Amino acid sequence: MNKAITDGLVLMPPAFSDGLSAWSSEDGTPGSVTYDAVATAAAVSGDVDFAGCLELLKTESVQRVRYTGETPILPGCYLRVTARVKAVSGAFPSVRIAGWAGDAGNVAVTGLVMQGASVTLDTYGEVVEVSAIVGAGARTGVDMQWAPPVVYGHFGLDLSGPTGGVVRIDDIRIEDVTSVFHRVMMDWVDVRDYGAVGDGLTDDTGAFVAANLAAAGRGILVPEGVYALSDTVTFEYPARFVGQVTLPVDKRLILRRNFDLPSYAAAFGDEVEAFRRGLQALVAFADHESFDLGGRRIEVAAPIDVADAMGVDTWEIRRVVRNGQLNVVPGPAWDSEVVTSTASYDTAQPLVLSNVANAANVPVGALVEGTGVGREVYVTAVNAGAGTITLSQPLHGAPASQTYTFRRFRYVLDFSGFAKLSKFTLTDIELHCEGVASGILLAPAGETFHLKDCFITKPKDRGVTSHGLGCQDLQIDRCHFTSDEQAVAATERVSLALNVNANDVKLRDNRFQRFGTTMVLFGNGHLIVGNHWFQGDNVVDGPRTAGLVFTYPNVKSVITGNYIDNCFIEWTNEHDAQPDFGSEFTFGGLTVTGNIFTVNDAASHFAWIVVKPYGAGHYLQGVSVTGNAFKSLNGTTDRVEKVDASIAGLAYGSVRKVVFDGNTFNGIGQVTQNPATLQLDQVSEATVWTLDAGPWLPFGGRAREVVGIVAEGAVTNGTGTASFAAPYATPEIGAAKDQVTLTWPEAVKGRVQVTVRVDKPV
Repeated sequence: MNKAITDGLVLMPPAFSDGLSAWSSEDGTPGSVTYDAVATAAAVSGDVDFAGCLELLKTESVQRVRYTGETPILPGCYLRVTARVKAVSGAFPSVRIAGWAGDAGNVAVTGLVMQGASVTLDTYGEVVEVSAIVGAGARTGVDMQWAPPVVYGHFGLDLSGPTGGVVRIDDIRIEDVTSVFHRVMMDWVDVRDYGAVGDGLTDDTGAFVAANLAAAGRGILVPEGVYALSDTVTFEYPARFVGQVTLPVDKRLILRRNFDLPSYAAAFGDEVEAFRRGLQALVAFADHESFDLGGRRIEVAAPIDVADAMGVDTWEIRRVVRNGQLNVVPGPAWDSEVVTSTASYDTAQPLVLSNVANAANVPVGALVEGTGVGREVYVTAVNAGAGTITLSQPLHGAPASQTYTFRRFRYVLDFSGFAKLSKFTLTDIELHCEGVASGILLAPAGETFHLKDCFITKPKDRGVTSHGLGCQDLQIDRCHFTSDEQAVAATERVSLALNVNANDVKLRDNRFQRFGTTMVLFGNGHLIVGNHWFQGDNVVDGPRTAGLVFTYPNVKSVITGNYIDNCFIEWTNEHDAQPDFGSEFTFGGLTVTGNIFTVNDAASHFAWIVVKPYGAGHYLQGVSVTGNAFKSLNGTTDRVEKVDASIAGLAYGSVRKVVFDGNTFNGIGQVTQNPATLQLDQVSEATVWTLDAGPWLPFGGRAREVVGIVAEGAVTNGTGTASFAAPYATPEIGAAKDQVTLTWPEAVKGRVQVTVRVDKPV
């Protein structure tokens, strides 16, 4: 690089033989005395060593020679000033290159090094050369670092030491030596060339900004050193960090052309800080919708407060973090916080605990435990002044006052600091929780948080937690959840893969391995498609636990094409402050179709679909269980479905629109079907035939309707004559009302096919 060539700069001062009016005996600025008016100076030609030169009698302690022309100082450009001098007579002076620095306003810039190294003349007639390099960068070999605001200089030399000596000075040369530092034409700029110091103390913000402006499409180099920045810096072009930067937490470094974790890790020297800074820049118009972790593994020693890192509390524009691993480093930062406190509960305010003792000590996002508290109830907000806590779900049977336990798990990615977060995606990310941390705590509000092709590995307590409504339209696709309780018996596990408080969740093509419970879902409109969750253990004839728990009765949800393995679907209304049936929708809106259900070594009372009402008066209305395959291995289970009436039973007389058909049963003691077409054989003549339909009807229901009677072969009377009379049917016979009777006009015998329904179809 040579600015004299590339930019046409004129650097070389005129020869002394052209006249001395261009040479000052002061600082070279306008109005200073020039040597054409000094009697002790003269231009000499024909010197044996110099073709033309300045002969000068030293009359001052520091005799100055300055070119009055303004030599430009450009970022990235380095100038070498050279003078050849010899002593002619008298005292020997010392010689050095020197200059005067000026800014754009023609004001002297102070505080700079204004001279190069000094050489003392000691032999008459011996030519001594002195030189110094001037430039903006603090590079090795630069004698006079003149960074902005310097824009030009007056250069020459100083003669110091005793007066009375006569010297001759060859024509002074100023030349561009940038190529000494940039040996070839480079496609990058160096921040040092724009005044960056890199000592960790000097504010290098201006130099970084200047380097960015000068890059003009080239890359930007941040060389070895620690560069203190005081304000946001945006690099529009690719940046390479050999050195590191420091930056206030509320300021941003935005790398618009290499927006990835490796670049931020190089810039900040710490991968967690780099992750935080990348998230911060992600919402600062970084020209990217996604932050690429570059396949890096980040060692995480404490929970990451994502809202704090991003510097915002509300964000609803799509942003993505992709391609890397967050690996937990065990330590006390992951210990759960446990607080106990007395509080009051009133069903008239179903989402509020009041009169909370020391409410300020209760952490937002904590799991609530106590009598009458359903599964996965969390603290959504705390009002310390009012002594109240907002809950994520109502309590189904809490006393007026009791002591609650609040258990705050520690999450690798904690989004609870947001007021609202929407359209945030994690893709191709693994959270390796190492059995000491939980995975993700969602924001208290927001929509369409998306996990895609991610791994949640060995969470201690929870994989993904919603403590509010930030799970609305939650999407989890092709993810793997693996618990840390692989060797623990199913009934002793405490971990949970995920919970939901809002509607319209999409869980598709995921795999969940051996959690205590795989998922607890409130709300409705859920699509659960193509997943595999299994919770088995090595206990022979052992009990199994719920894998999927619905806590809202009218779920309006679909469970399709899943592999449901060694666990069951439990359907409750435990998140209801008044769980008895009133004017609300009851248990319904559920479609279970095309799934594989299997169990190994389970107790015979195991069932895959369990309805558990938490209040009286509920019934089934609109349930479809079709096209599923049920299989029990190493033992027979009694049936595939049941009602857990430990709290309340179902109102079987109100059941409507239940379809339980087209399923296959292997290793199951009793087939379930509705409508059920059953064969009734009457071997002796009777006017009343009784059919026990109960075992076939789902969920222990009543035989509420007979919708078809077809004789198979002749129905004959006592004389063996075929009877063509039709019987009438009476449903809901017997103590359990699960029998029907057929009443004939005369005593007859024979075989009929009877179609019975557990419900009213309309």
